[in-house]
Amino acid sequence: MAKESVKARQRKREVMVAKFAAKRAALKASGDYRALDLLPKNGSSVRLKNRCQLTGRPRGYMRYFGVSRVVFRDMALQGKIPGVRKASW
Repeated sequence: MAKESVKARQRKREVMVAKFAAKRAALKASGDYRALDLLPKNGSSVRLKNRCQLTGRPRGYMRYFGVSRVVFRDMALQGKIPGVRKASW
């Protein structure tokens, strides 16, 4: 489980990216890189890290489900993810 401060920082960055997305796109399209440089650094989408929505774990992230492999396995075994079941052959 990630520290609460790390998860809070990620949420803060997600809000900043959403807030400045249109402005960043307009400045990039016009080629005004000086004004783009004056925007907050955390407003850039490359600063986001894929993290598990439940635990904040940065590694083993499954993009389709939005959770880490550990949480995915637990949820799948409990039957909380529709259409997913343990393989056996």
